Amino acid sequence: MLNISSDWNDIIGNEFEKDYFKKLICFLNEEYSKETIYPPREEIFSAFNETPFSEVKVVILGQDPYHNPGQAHGMSFSVKPGIKCPPSLKNIYKELKEEMGLTIPETGYLMKWAKQGVFLLNTCLTVRENKPGSHQKKGWEIFTDEVIRKLSGSDKPIVFMLWGKPAQAKKSLLKDKPNIYVLEAPHPSPLSAYRGFFGCNHFKMANDFLTSYGEKPIDWQIED
Repeated sequence: MLNISSDWNDIIGNEFEKDYFKKLICFLNEEYSKETIYPPREEIFSAFNETPFSEVKVVILGQDPYHNPGQAHGMSFSVKPGIKCPPSLKNIYKELKEEMGLTIPETGYLMKWAKQGVFLLNTCLTVRENKPGSHQKKGWEIFTDEVIRKLSGSDKPIVFMLWGKPAQAKKSLLKDKPNIYVLEAPHPSPLSAYRGFFGCNHFKMANDFLTSYGEKPIDWQIED
C-alpha cells in the first residue's frame, strides 16, 4: 500500500512510522477487505509518484477522491481515460477556455498536468463507494497537512490553488514567503462556481508567477 517511489519518501517517509499512520493502515486494511474503496490500493499515492516533491510547481487541493466506480485514481479532480468528465472538472475547463482560449476536452485525465509539476492532492486519499467523507478524520488529514507544510517550506516557487472553504482552511499551514503564492476562490462545483470561481484567472496568474521566477509555465491544454 505504501508504494511511493519518488523523492517523497525522503520528505515524508517518517510519517509512515508514526502511531496515527499505523492506525490508519489498520483501518484501511479492514475497509479494503470488506467494502468497495476508491481509489484501488495501488493508486492511493499516484499524485506523489507522478509529481515528485522536487518538481512541484502548482498544488491543486481537493478533498475526497471521487466515490463513483472507475473515477478515482489518486489525483484530485482527475478521472481515468474513458470516464465521463465530472461537473467540477468541466467548470475548470470552462475557466481555462475563458482565461486562455483553450479547447475543452472530452477526457478528464490530468496526467499531463501532473507530469509538468501540478501536484493534484486530496486532503483525504481514500473513500468508500458512494459515501463521500467516509474516510475523513481517520488520519489522512494529519498526513496531508504535513505534506502541505513540507511543500510550504520549499525554496522553489510554488502556487497553491485553494478552491472552497475546506481547501482554504489549509492556508494556515502555509508559510508567508515570497516564493509561496496562494490563490483562493470558491470551489468549481456547479453549486459554487458562479460565486467567483469563474473569472478567477488562477491559471494565468499561476503561470505569470512561475515565469517571474524563471520557471517554465504550465501548458494547461489537455488533449483528447
